[in-house]
Amino acid sequence: MTPKFTIILFYKYVSIEHPEALMKEQKALCQHLGLTGRMIIAKEGINATLEGTTEQIEEYLKDFLSRPEFANVHIKKSEGTGNAFPKLSVKVRPEIVATHLQERDIDPNKTTGKYLTAEELHEWFDTGKEFYIVDMRNDFEQAVGMFRKSLKSGMGNFRDLPKVLDSLEHLRNKTILTVCTGGVRCEKASGFLVANGFADVYQLYGGIVTYMEKYPGEDFIGSLYVFDNRLVMGFNMDDPKREVLGKCVVCNNPSEHFINCKDGFCHRHFIVCENCLAGEDAILCPMGCRDYSHEHPELFASI
Repeated sequence: MTPKFTIILFYKYVSIEHPEALMKEQKALCQHLGLTGRMIIAKEGINATLEGTTEQIEEYLKDFLSRPEFANVHIKKSEGTGNAFPKLSVKVRPEIVATHLQERDIDPNKTTGKYLTAEELHEWFDTGKEFYIVDMRNDFEQAVGMFRKSLKSGMGNFRDLPKVLDSLEHLRNKTILTVCTGGVRCEKASGFLVANGFADVYQLYGGIVTYMEKYPGEDFIGSLYVFDNRLVMGFNMDDPKREVLGKCVVCNNPSEHFINCKDGFCHRHFIVCENCLAGEDAILCPMGCRDYSHEHPELFASI
């Protein structure tokens, strides 16, 4: 029987006194179970995406969730492919998501937006409540899928968050909902807005992936960009009425096929349909990557 694979996505901001020790423990456990994926551990918490057979993942969660500090972690699950990640990487970093914010000491356990569940957001949509969704993901992620009527942050990278404050000024006294893939970026992004005087800030609990699981094909247009070999995921991929938001940068036809610019200096991530590739494995940025990269260095950070 062909094994079924599961991908889990989770994070938690919690004080970890000895991140190096936890890194070694987690790496040994994942290696023992044969898991692949990425895990970042810092003094401020843990952030991970892992893949294994369903049995391997359940065995991992049995151990992980038995720890008191991780007992209430929200685990997001999706169907795996068996090759979503090329290897296992477990590392210690200064932050579990790189922000490089001046307000780097924002502690989501003290300063963050109010949690809004998927069910509550669905009700907001249904009742026509006035609120403004600010997508806190990178621009290439938003290119392939986003909530209806959501505002693009304009960020080439999450580190650009301070640069977009002026563009959000008109929402200072409005109800704002920040969204991202699994929720981890919104913990600090919403806290950043709160710290900068925004009055009514929420964050989507569990992120976009949780909403898509509960309400597939509703309110979120297109597919969700994910940082593994799948690149995009959706929950109604076979629905002929499903909207494809992504556009090929060459012909502007609907597509969700991502490539990287073949210029090693650039390596920008963008959408090119299979027809425009015309049998090639990669192409240069149609916008002229070397000039473009000097004008917009924020778009060329490693993915």
